[in-house]
Amino acid sequence: MADIETAVVALRRSRQRRALARLAERHGEHTGLPDAVFELLDAVEAAEGQGSAMTVTEVAALLGVDQPRSSRLASQALQAGLLRREADQHDGRRSLLTLTPEGRDVLTRIRTFRREVIAEATAGWTAEDRAALAHLLTRFVRDFSAITPH
Repeated sequence: MADIETAVVALRRSRQRRALARLAERHGEHTGLPDAVFELLDAVEAAEGQGSAMTVTEVAALLGVDQPRSSRLASQALQAGLLRREADQHDGRRSLLTLTPEGRDVLTRIRTFRREVIAEATAGWTAEDRAALAHLLTRFVRDFSAITPH
């Protein structure tokens, strides 16, 4: 348990240091937008994948930020042409966030970059080790999410 806890803390620290974003900058993959904008895009894409759309308030809750911060992130993504607002067909008072084709392209590039970094970090691993990590990490995230507040 101690080794797992240490690894989880190290991953969190790496994220807080924005290690992946700095690596992206060095590789010419930086877009000039804050990492949190891409977290927002990931959330919108996940909702769309489940057949729904999200409001700024729902994104705020999912990302664990306040509504003004979520609004600023959405505004940055809207200004960059990565998102658009659409009226909710069931409730005209709600404004839903949807990805634009440019937003999908950016997410594809980011996902490719992330996968390249993971491939580089595990380059010396066997296919079996990579498969074991994928299986166990996915299981851990699912089980951890089940016992933690959303």
